This record gives sequence, structure tokens and C-alpha cells, in this order.
Amino acid sequence: MAYELPPLPYDYTALEPHISKRTLEFHHDKHHAAYVNNFNAAAKGTELDSMSIEAVIKATANDASKAGLFNNAAQAWNHTFYWHSMKASGGGLPLGALAKRIDADFGSFDKFAEAFKTAATTQFGSGWAWLVLDGNKLAVTKTPNAETPLTKGQVPLLTIDVWEHAYYLDFQNRRPDYTTTFLKSLANWDFAAKNLGGA
Repeated sequence: MAYELPPLPYDYTALEPHISKRTLEFHHDKHHAAYVNNFNAAAKGTELDSMSIEAVIKATANDASKAGLFNNAAQAWNHTFYWHSMKASGGGLPLGALAKRIDADFGSFDKFAEAFKTAATTQFGSGWAWLVLDGNKLAVTKTPNAETPLTKGQVPLLTIDVWEHAYYLDFQNRRPDYTTTFLKSLANWDFAAKNLGGA
């Protein structure tokens, strides 16, 4: 059961001027596609081939003999989640139940934003920053390389990709600017709210 590369949930130009068409073409059509292809090739003919990608990620986490398979499966999943974490004319303040939970668990949206930006900018090398539901409380976390909250019992709500290929064509080495722009103009709070509601 091959995992198919999902199309972007918007047009290649939808996130401009913040994320360029060129970045999305490289990031989705090259990087993301490679993870999907590598995962399918590694899983083919094994007992993992009939499992969902989420089940494969959990089954192969922390198994050194399956590190390559885990990395490609997790990166395929993480990227799909990341595309949905952004939308045209996104960013700003969340509304409704999500806004209330952020205020309750972080003290304010500004305190959440500070924690999120700190996680994203202090992740050494490649990785991700996440807003997650950890037990009954919202939290910000960061993961290196292909690691994902799925393997830690957390429910991902929103993520930002801080691998350099996610932002270098548009922001060069200015990861803090990319992170600020993500929260101000790109974050898909409707997606995060839906994930919270389904948790």
C-alpha cells in the first residue's frame, strides 16, 4: 500500500510574497517527493507495507536497524502536516476554543509566540518546532531531523519546518525572520483548531 505524495493544499503562488513558488516547487516536488519515494521503496514487500504511515512511524521509532525507514516515513508525514499548517492570508490571532486554551496554558498568545519562536530558532541544525497537546495541556516543543511528536504520545496541532531548504531561498540565513513571518502571515489556525477538536 504505497503512500502517495499529497498535492499542496493551495496553489504554488498562494503563500507569496512570504514563501515563493520556487521554494514550494523545490520543497514539495523534490524534497517531499524524495522522502515519499524512499519510504515506499523501503517498506515495499515488508510487513510494514500494509500499515498506515502513522503506524509505521510509531513501529520503527528508536529502532536503529530501521532508522532509514523511520526517517523517510516521518519526513513524509511531517511535510504533509507542515503544508496544512500554513494558508494564504494566515497568521494573526487564533479564535475560539484554541485561543482560550493558548491563553490558559501559556498565559497569553504573546507568551506562546515567544516560546514558539524560541523553539524554532534554537533548534540546532535541521528540525521542527511544534504546538502540541501534551496530555491535557498545550505545549511548544522542538524535534531534530525527522523526529515527530507522534512518537512521544503528543498530538501535533501546528508545525514549522526549520530545515534550511524550507526557507533559504526566501529568507537566506534569517531563520528568526522566517519564524516571525510564519506566525504573522502564514499559520493556519483553523487547521490547529481542528486538530485540537479531534484530539
